Amino acid sequence: MLEMEKDKAIGVFDSGIGGLTVVREIMRNIPDERIIYFGDTARLPYGNKSRETIIRFSRQILHFLQTRDVKALVIACNTASALALETIQKEVDIPIIGVVKPGAKVACKTTRNNRIGVIATKATISSGLYTDFIHQIRPEAEVIGKACPLFVPLVEEGWRKDTVTREVAARYLEELKDKDIDTLILGCTHYPLLRSLIGDIMGDQVTLVNPAYETALQLKELLQEHGIASDTKPQGENPYEFYVSDAAESFRDFANAILPIDIDRAKKINIEEY
Repeated sequence: MLEMEKDKAIGVFDSGIGGLTVVREIMRNIPDERIIYFGDTARLPYGNKSRETIIRFSRQILHFLQTRDVKALVIACNTASALALETIQKEVDIPIIGVVKPGAKVACKTTRNNRIGVIATKATISSGLYTDFIHQIRPEAEVIGKACPLFVPLVEEGWRKDTVTREVAARYLEELKDKDIDTLILGCTHYPLLRSLIGDIMGDQVTLVNPAYETALQLKELLQEHGIASDTKPQGENPYEFYVSDAAESFRDFANAILPIDIDRAKKINIEEY
């Protein structure tokens, strides 16, 4: 039975394209695994939606991925990890992880002065989930959150290296620079794509934590714990499948710009049917 489980794919979902940073880290760190990715490009951004809406969206996506018979699920969206993970975890019997806990853990290990910054969407910041997780591990830590809502549209517009993006980033991060943080969590899956810019503005004394990378490492452990880690290279011509709820072509172009492989297509589906 477990042998059959091992051959199944990992389901990964995000509100759009940001979760591809998590896919990239899974491909690099667990290359034997098959991946089925869903990007909810018709309904993004999630960062300004209510908890109820995020849970409903997450359930629909989970139902779709279950029809693809995935063996584990990664919620590669900080907002959905913050607002929906606990609810849908109780509704299925496959292992599920989000991106918040792995990032919080590493930030706690990394900080020397107990001053940790978090940049994320408004919903993730106001959920307080990063602060809660950090305080479970390091009660004495001071957590300074900053919502950076414009980062997502700037990345999706392809303006990662534009002077406008640098200007916006400098304004957002100015407040954190004054707070003497030594560790900064990139608390939205789009933000690792601005890593060098953010690092440049914050300076060498601040360590950036990329939850996408930490999530891939935790997923590797989780698969081994459950005895469902693949032990052979994925069979078949396409070990990676990509689905979206809208704008398949621009999704594919963006994916090909950041993934270590070229994908020839992303399939559009009607997620409201699930």
